[in-house]
Amino acid sequence: MVSAAEQMAANTSWAALGKATDLRNRILFTLALLIVYRLGTWIPVPGIDGVALREFMEGAAAGLGGILSMFTGGALGRMGIFALGIMPYISASIIVQLLGAMVPALEQLKKEGEQGRKKMNQYTRYGTVALATVQAYGLAVSLEAGQLVTDPGMFFRFSCLITLVGGTMFLMWLGEQITARGIGNGISLIIFVGIVAELPAALAQFFASGRSGAISPAVIVGVIVMVVAVIAFVVFMERALRKIHIQYPRRQVGQKFYDGGSSHLPVKVNPAGVIPAIFASSLLLLPTTISTFSGAQTGPVMSTILAYFGPGQPLYLLFFVAMIVFFAYFYTFNVSFKPDEVADNLKNQNGFVPGIRPGKRTAEYLEYVVNRVLVMGAAYLAAVCLLPEILRNQFAIPFYFGGTSVLIVVSVTMDTIQQVQSHLLAHQYEGLIEKSQLRGKNKKRGKKGAARR
Repeated sequence: MVSAAEQMAANTSWAALGKATDLRNRILFTLALLIVYRLGTWIPVPGIDGVALREFMEGAAAGLGGILSMFTGGALGRMGIFALGIMPYISASIIVQLLGAMVPALEQLKKEGEQGRKKMNQYTRYGTVALATVQAYGLAVSLEAGQLVTDPGMFFRFSCLITLVGGTMFLMWLGEQITARGIGNGISLIIFVGIVAELPAALAQFFASGRSGAISPAVIVGVIVMVVAVIAFVVFMERALRKIHIQYPRRQVGQKFYDGGSSHLPVKVNPAGVIPAIFASSLLLLPTTISTFSGAQTGPVMSTILAYFGPGQPLYLLFFVAMIVFFAYFYTFNVSFKPDEVADNLKNQNGFVPGIRPGKRTAEYLEYVVNRVLVMGAAYLAAVCLLPEILRNQFAIPFYFGGTSVLIVVSVTMDTIQQVQSHLLAHQYEGLIEKSQLRGKNKKRGKKGAARR
């Protein structure tokens, strides 16, 4: 039996967007901030030798530098003011969340509601400044070592440090503003726009390689089929649910008795969404961002890291899979689905799982179910991110056709569309309530008029 809300959501059309003023303003606000972000990727850091940097990035585009440039929307390849991208903020979020699960004081802070959340966000900002400062200074030194600077020295290092840290903090602010006043998740949308903006150039380069004979037509057709299959698989798995039956007992309100109802608690196969892939990519890029620009001046430790953790290498793939699986479980149980809180909410609403006692037993059962579901969810994430990476490395396919980029683009698109539909549905509900109130007022006026006669 289809509920009224589901039926209304099915009948929601995009024509209603013109009537939903608040939603339209949110979308325009989001687009405006994303345009500001794209403009910032083209503003260069002062003191960079543009010709030397272009030659260097052409050589590094086939390696780790290509991945770095992809996650920064091309800003790293042009050494723009947003060259560090949003990755320091993501890395700081990982560290704060890990500490929140291990440090009792931070764990208690997470339970303090809105005030605790604001405090944790403040710690994340401090961590972002610290990480961005370290990465920016290391990047400035690496640029000097790679002879990509017109006037090396302390003045360049200081100006590069201030510019890059300021750019990262501005990006963090943009993401928070989009999340609060726009539509969708701001951080995910910034990464999404960076990938999509560079996609046409990657497609043109890919087809140009096919025309020149560097890539065979069979490989081109196979890549297109692979991308379409990955998109379809991601859409299917992101919509997959495990429904847990919830029963509500018969209750008495005053002199009336209401029969008990039943519903379902939906548990997504992948509750963490695209976050594990972004976190894992962030950790892979964190220690190698600096070493990529050092060129021949790279030390033995960084040279070993680049050799073993380059794209397609066994240790790179193994670490990538391990981090995806870890963050899939960690983010699910610490952020997106907390069994204890869900069990308490069910108990407060007098709901229970048939055959399971409310409270602790329900929490244990929910944890058991989510653990089993996450086996499939983590395996799906690892497969989507890993298999295209192997094929891409074997056939010299651009990074933008890898599993991580496809997963981010598809997941963020689905999440944003879902939020737009939710706003449209809420607008329809508000319209129905206003109409019912007007009808009620008209009926009262009609009765008064009849009495006067």
